[in-house]
Amino acid sequence: MQKNRRFGVRSLVPNGTRDLTPVILRRYPTGDVMDQSNILLGAWFSKFISLLVLLFFLGAYSAIMITYVYHLMDYFLPEAPITLFIVIAFIVGCYGAFFGIEVIGRMALIGVFSVLALNILLMLGSFSHFDIRELLPTFESGVTNTIWASRHHVSDWAMVTMTVAIILPYVKSRKEWGKSNAAGILFGGAFVVMWPILEVGVLSAEVTAQYIVSCMQMARSAQIRQFIHRYEMIMIAFFAISILTQIMLCFLCASTAASKLFGLKDYRPLVIPVGLLLSGFGFWVVFDHHRAMKLLETTWVDVTLPIALGIPILLLILGSFMKQKLK
Repeated sequence: MQKNRRFGVRSLVPNGTRDLTPVILRRYPTGDVMDQSNILLGAWFSKFISLLVLLFFLGAYSAIMITYVYHLMDYFLPEAPITLFIVIAFIVGCYGAFFGIEVIGRMALIGVFSVLALNILLMLGSFSHFDIRELLPTFESGVTNTIWASRHHVSDWAMVTMTVAIILPYVKSRKEWGKSNAAGILFGGAFVVMWPILEVGVLSAEVTAQYIVSCMQMARSAQIRQFIHRYEMIMIAFFAISILTQIMLCFLCASTAASKLFGLKDYRPLVIPVGLLLSGFGFWVVFDHHRAMKLLETTWVDVTLPIALGIPILLLILGSFMKQKLK
């Protein structure tokens, strides 16, 4: 029953943190959070932050692999080996990281279109099955319990916050930082919040809780009129494009963090070693369903929130007391 209680308040804290990230980076716009930590408290503090960021994206990649592998393998290629998905992700991630943010940006443009098409198709096919009465028990356990349950979904927003903290300095026009961030919050928030609402309204909370990949079960019941039935194969293609963009960004951010950790000026020599680390850990996680679900529901949540919320807040406080160093 928890799944139908989370969507109402889960975006408040991470949205605030994501709004805070451009404010922090504007104080030292030529560098990311790791560069700024170096200016504030020196090299060792920067290496510590870099290590936390690297560990964060190691966990983020495992969460991405859980989504990527189980969506495709359970509903699209059930007989394919897990290594196939891991190798494809490794190749795509290395390619995007080697060629940089411009290539990833072009892929992201296609990914945005894919996500738009995916969400529009899903809404059109699900409205006929949607029952708003399934949403009534949202706050039946009280506001406090609802907020606490929402922490499992806040980890999705945490990935965005940490990614923005690294790639935002690549945007040359600082005037676009605020606009881009606001647009990302608006559209990203709408897309993320839409899914649990539709899942609960279409499947009910009890049924949703029984599936590892509940969104695909909802997609199976979606249909547009009498001509387009069971079009989850079309939607999985749109999903795959957007998830590959996430993989490339994860490789880029993890390699950047590793380069700052080891004091390298260029992250590219570390793309393959970091990619092997991410792929190995991702394979170990998804190889066992129980291990994957335990990591996604407990371990990942406990690790991601202190890092994604703590680093921006810590840098904000330190920067407020050490403004002269950032000038």
